[in-house]
Amino acid sequence: MIPTETTTAISVEGLSAGYPGVLALQEVDLTVRSGRICALVGANGSGKSTLFAALLGLRSPAQGRVRLFGRSPHAARRRNLVSYVPQHDQVDPSFPVTVEQTVMMGRYGHLGFTRRPRAADREHVESALEQVGLAGLRSRTIGELSGGQRRRAFLARSIAQRAPLMLLDEPFAGVDRVSEELIVQVLHQLRDAGTTLLVSTHHLEGIPDLAEEVVLLHRTVLAAGPPGEVLTEERMADAFGTVLGLGAASAERRQP
Repeated sequence: MIPTETTTAISVEGLSAGYPGVLALQEVDLTVRSGRICALVGANGSGKSTLFAALLGLRSPAQGRVRLFGRSPHAARRRNLVSYVPQHDQVDPSFPVTVEQTVMMGRYGHLGFTRRPRAADREHVESALEQVGLAGLRSRTIGELSGGQRRRAFLARSIAQRAPLMLLDEPFAGVDRVSEELIVQVLHQLRDAGTTLLVSTHHLEGIPDLAEEVVLLHRTVLAAGPPGEVLTEERMADAFGTVLGLGAASAERRQP
């Protein structure tokens, strides 16, 4: 399928989900149109990780419905319609896997029975490496990269997958200013090419330059809309439990 600007990329209706004995999300309604960057904001424990898990089909709803481009999360994943950039990747930095091999992992869903990369797969990997500024580091191992470079490598892996929907969990956590600015630039390029992006972030002061829409989450959706309408002191107080300006709320992401 080829998403258009009028396509609904994410549709969540009455979602309640959580873990045994814990209801992390309650009656969540959320709609994200294609070709947009939507920032997902909330305090630690607000349910952001549970929402991502539900969108990926890794957490079954206690009630409600989740659809990605009109399909169930499992069907969307089988069709390579969604990719995910986790905050903490499971790749062991001591394992001798190169940057290029890591990015090629994003092509596995497109490979044939032999799992051997074809010319088109190598071209997508090359393009993703160039887009995140790591083409010159392709032969380095993941463990040799800085924190910011490693985040860009995992972003490149997701780009190489070529999914029309990308979910990113705290892509700016622990990165240097150069990597942060480059990641924002790449996300804008992806959006301009038609990709839909849902970005979880504590970097509140950067949201107006990053996203067209914001979803404020605290077990349920407290507010959704343009940054200027959502990131108000009153709504920040509802979400974070105290009156916070953007600078103070962003400082939470630096707490141990």
